[in-house]
Amino acid sequence: MPELPEVEAVRRRLQRDAVGARIVHSDVRRAGTIAPQEVNAFRASIEGARIIDARRRAKHLFLPLDNGVTLHMHLRMTGNVYVLPDCRFPPLRARLLFTLEDGRALTFDDPRCLGRVHAVATDDLAASLPPLGPEPLDGTFSLKTFVDIARKSQMPAKLFLMDQSKIAGLGNIYAAEALYEARIHPAAPTAALSTVRLGRLYSAIRQVLEVAIPCCERAYAKPGHFAEADEYPMAVYGREGLPCPRCRTLVARMAQGGRSTYFCPRCQRGVL
Repeated sequence: MPELPEVEAVRRRLQRDAVGARIVHSDVRRAGTIAPQEVNAFRASIEGARIIDARRRAKHLFLPLDNGVTLHMHLRMTGNVYVLPDCRFPPLRARLLFTLEDGRALTFDDPRCLGRVHAVATDDLAASLPPLGPEPLDGTFSLKTFVDIARKSQMPAKLFLMDQSKIAGLGNIYAAEALYEARIHPAAPTAALSTVRLGRLYSAIRQVLEVAIPCCERAYAKPGHFAEADEYPMAVYGREGLPCPRCRTLVARMAQGGRSTYFCPRCQRGVL
C-alpha cells in the first residue's frame, strides 16, 4: 500500500498539474470505486467545479473544489492519480476519468480496483476520516510529542509505528527502515524503550521519510506502473537472506500483525 512518501509525491504532482483546472465532465468507469455514492449524484457534485488545492493527511489525498466539495482519494494497494495530456487516450486501467476544460484529463488509475474516491462536503471532511495521529514531518511534531505517545503504548515497536492513530502515514516499508536506522528490534515493547532510543527513532522516522519522498517523485516520473519504494535504497525491507549494508549479517524476516517484518538480527539485537 502506498505510504506517506508515495502519497506525498502524488500530491506534489497534482499540485503542479491539476490545481486551477476545471472539471467539465466525469466518467465513472467502475462504480465500485465511488461506492456507496451513486454515480449521477457524484458527477453532479463535481462537474463544473475548479480544483483549488491538493492536500494530504496520512495516506489520504484531497482535492478541494471551489464549490465546497472535496474529492477524497485513498490509493489503497495500486491506485495512482495523474493528469493525462489528452482526455481522448485514457489508460485501460482508469477507473475514473475527469475531463478538464483544456482537454486534459485527471485519471484515477487502479489495476486491482481497491482504491476509493468520494465527493465529500469540505466542511464534513474531518469527521469522515478515521482517527489519525500527528504527521511525522509536521513542524509541530516534536520529540516530546513522540515520546509522550510512545510511553502510552505497550505495542511492539513495528506495530506501533504502523498504527495510524499513533503516527500518521507510516506503513510496512518505512517503519521497518526507520527501526533499522534507529537500531531497534521490531518486537521491542514501545513503552519500554529508553528516551535515548526513542530519540533515535524519532530522528530516523523523519530522516527516512525525507529521503523517501524525492525518491518517490523520481519513480513516479517514469513511464509504467509504479511500485512502492521503487528508488529508495532499502537496507532491510524485502531483503531477507541478503547481507545487512552495515554489518553484513543476513537480513531476517518474521511475521507481525499478519505482515512480514524485515530486520538485521545483529544491528537490531534484543528487544530493549
